[in-house]
Amino acid sequence: MTQARSGKASSEITLDELRAGNVVTDDVRIHPDTLRIQAQVAADHGNPQLADNLLRAAELAMLDDERVMAIYEALRPGRSTHEDLVAITAELMTIGAVRTAALVQEALETYQRRGLLR
Repeated sequence: MTQARSGKASSEITLDELRAGNVVTDDVRIHPDTLRIQAQVAADHGNPQLADNLLRAAELAMLDDERVMAIYEALRPGRSTHEDLVAITAELMTIGAVRTAALVQEALETYQRRGLLR
C-alpha cells in the first residue's frame, strides 16, 4: 500500500475528503517509500538511470520545498563556490541522502575542472 508524505494511506485521499477539508498539503505529497518502490520497478524493468533518479528523489522528499529549491539553485553552473557545494554535500550526508550527496560532489568536481565555480 502506498502512502502520502503525511502517512495517510493513498486510498484515504478522496475527493469527498478534500471537499470535507480533511486533506492537507502533505497528504498529496509523495512519501519516500513510494519513490523507493517506483525505483525498484524501474530497476526491475531495465531502467537503472530512472531508478537512481527516483532514489535521489526519495532522499529529498522529506526536505521542505525551499531547501530543495536552494540546493537546485546552488547546482546551477556559476552559482556556488567550492565551499558552498562542500557544505551542501556534508549536509546531505548528515541526513542520509548519500546518493544526492554523491551527485553534488560529482557536480563540484566537474565545475572545478571546467572553471564553473563562482
